[in-house]
Parts: sequence; structure tokens; C-alpha cells
Amino acid sequence: MSETHVPQIELRGLTKIYPIPGGEVHALSNINLTIEKGDIFGIIGMSGAGKSTLIRCLNRLDTPNDGQILIDGENILAMKKKVLLRTRRRMAMIFQQFNLLMQKNVARNVRYPLEIAGVPASKANERVMELLEIVGLADKAKAYPAQLSGGQKQRVAIARALASNPEMLLCDEATSALDPMTTQSILALLQKINQEMGITVVLITHEMAVIRQICNKVAILDGGKLVEQGSVDDVFMHTKSAAGRRLFGILPDQEETPTQSAIRIVFDGNTAAQPIISKLVKELDMEVNILSADVRQLNGKSFGQMMISRPEDPIDVKRVIEYLRQAGMTVEEVHS
Repeated sequence: MSETHVPQIELRGLTKIYPIPGGEVHALSNINLTIEKGDIFGIIGMSGAGKSTLIRCLNRLDTPNDGQILIDGENILAMKKKVLLRTRRRMAMIFQQFNLLMQKNVARNVRYPLEIAGVPASKANERVMELLEIVGLADKAKAYPAQLSGGQKQRVAIARALASNPEMLLCDEATSALDPMTTQSILALLQKINQEMGITVVLITHEMAVIRQICNKVAILDGGKLVEQGSVDDVFMHTKSAAGRRLFGILPDQEETPTQSAIRIVFDGNTAAQPIISKLVKELDMEVNILSADVRQLNGKSFGQMMISRPEDPIDVKRVIEYLRQAGMTVEEVHS
């Protein structure tokens, strides 16, 4: 009989309520989600959705009112202090504002958690240089934070977070203060750490581009509630919530209604790179008018949708739809 699978992180019925004058705010309402070892798990939502509250509960900077937080099946809310401290050491945190010690140079910032843990100086120094190599800052060991760019500061923060050999890396808006190019390089570094070191990454963000670049799973929060979760591909392709539609940008807040009858084609990541429309025109020997198109990159694949005008002849409509479906597209008729 096989053993029951236990996820690395599981939230069950997580609820957090803050009292305010004259009432209360439900920052999190009955959140249930599962994060597997090795995931790069994105938690996305607009400002005030409850993302930061969730990650603060996860690392026990905040205490929920109800629910369970299970790490490898053990509820951290029921742990005694010594066990909790040991469990928290398995999680490291990086923040939007870096939180570096400005009076210490880069090497001493990275070495700080090793000093607290009582690691001998020679071993700690060796580990610091290993970590600075990993994040691409070996030549900045003696520099001070004030001499670094935002991206370099975040790399130092990541190196410091890795110093204690964590199994999980919690990132709270870790790229929000960075420009787009620097954001891409930091995300590529997190992906490398995930792949080469096997560290689970939990990424809190309000930016869809961050999720599209590196995450394999995603959960969408809206007003403290979990409205969708699943693989990035599935949620992106089949988003059902209003929050998901806003964040992913596939559909506007109001469902698009074309001014004329049309056929909507949804690309699934394997087919968008193919010249499907030009093939259709050639093989079916008919003209196609493209009304609108939105194709985006997600995990190295192309996703999106296109509206083409609906042929007048019902037989031609059937031929077009059958052709596109055989090519692996999701197709539907949309009427004006």
C-alpha cells in the first residue's frame, strides 16, 4: 500500500480578521491551497487582496484567527517554540525593500545569519563567497549597500536568504521596486535557484508578467478570498473569475462583443507559433478578416486569442471551425 502524499505547504481554512473602529476587516477568508516541493508558486492579486497577510501568516510574522498551516503535514500553529523555530529556519524571506544593513558591507550582510547561528568564521567566509558567486556578486564583497543598484541589493538579499540553506524561499513583492530589465534578471536568478538547488519558491506579486515568466502554479486572491488556483497554463487559458480576467488581460472587464458576428480562436501554447491563419486561407481557399488579436508569451510558449470575421455561408463557418479544432485550437462563435 503506497504512502499518502503530503505536500510541502498546505493551507486549510486560513482566516485572518483585523479589528478596526466600528467593525472588522476579513483580510483572509477560508483560504485552502497546496504548494508542492519544487514549485515556483505565484500568489497574485491587486492591492488589498490579502497577499502580504497570507505570506506573513505563512512565516508566522502574523497569527491567523482560524485554520491550519501545514509544513510537510505538521501544523505550525500547534508547534512548541523550539520546533517552530526549527521549522521557520527552513523558510527564508526576501522583501520589496531589500532590508540590508547599511553599515555593513556586502559580505558581512550575507554572513550575518551565519554569525547568529554560530558558524565558525572560516566556514562562514567560505559560504559567503559561494553565495555571492551564485548571485553574481563575487566582485562586490567589500562594497556597501549605498554603492549598489536596486538589482544588486536584491541579489545580496537573496544571497543572505540562502545562507541558512532554506528549503522554501518566500518572496514578498521582491521585484516591485525594480525596473523591467532588472526584474527579469532577478526572476531568472530565482528560477535558477529553484532548478539547481531544489528550493520551493513562493512569489507574492501584483504583476502578471512576473507570474508569466517563471511560475508553474498560481493562486489568485481577490478581497481576501481565493478565487482561482492551478497550473499557470490552465488558469491563464480558462480563467473564470473577474479578478483573473483583469490580471491576465486576456479579456477586458466587460466581455468583448464584436460589432459583427465573429469566430474567437484561443491559442493553447503549442499552436500559436504556427502560421495557422495563413494555412487556413491557403488550404480552404477563402479570405479571412482578422478583427482583433492578443498573443502573449507564457513560460516560453505563446498564448492568446484572436477574433476573425465569420463567413456568410454556414457551410464555410463549419469548415473553418472544424479546420481550427483539428489544428488544436479552442474555437467558439461570438455573435454581435
